[in-house]
Amino acid sequence: MANSDINRFQNKTETYTLTEATKKLEGYCAYQERCHKEVVQKLRNMNMITEAIDEIVSHLIQENYLNEERFAQSFARGKFNIKKWGRNRIVNELKFRGISKYNIKTALKEIEDEAYLSTLDTLSLKRLEAIKETNHQKRRKKLADYLLYRGWESHLVYGKVKELIP
Repeated sequence: MANSDINRFQNKTETYTLTEATKKLEGYCAYQERCHKEVVQKLRNMNMITEAIDEIVSHLIQENYLNEERFAQSFARGKFNIKKWGRNRIVNELKFRGISKYNIKTALKEIEDEAYLSTLDTLSLKRLEAIKETNHQKRRKKLADYLLYRGWESHLVYGKVKELIP
């Protein structure tokens, strides 16, 4: 096999027609809620040109495959219920994904205050049991660091730490 043939096979990238890419992205969005940023990145990885990306994204929005408000709400619910993230972490992750302030505010309404505080209690107690440190100050710091890392608001964290480790 000649050198040029080898290079041709190594550089072969799959190409898609507009219809093929649209169908592929419809499936991608139907499988799970997606934000615009993820969809555009997927299309770029498929080597689609800018005009095609714009057309496909427009189609996905019109056909309701792509809806950022729905994505943000689903994301907030999921990260809170499954990963036990606090509001700060959820907001930061949504901002990173390019979600608007309006949609972030709407998404946070998905988390009820009562459930939020209850989850903080449960998470704090569970973590406190896992901390083997005997020094009270170090226990406080470890618990606070853990909760802050997960995105819980500092006033709630420090109040909880004070309550659990007097």
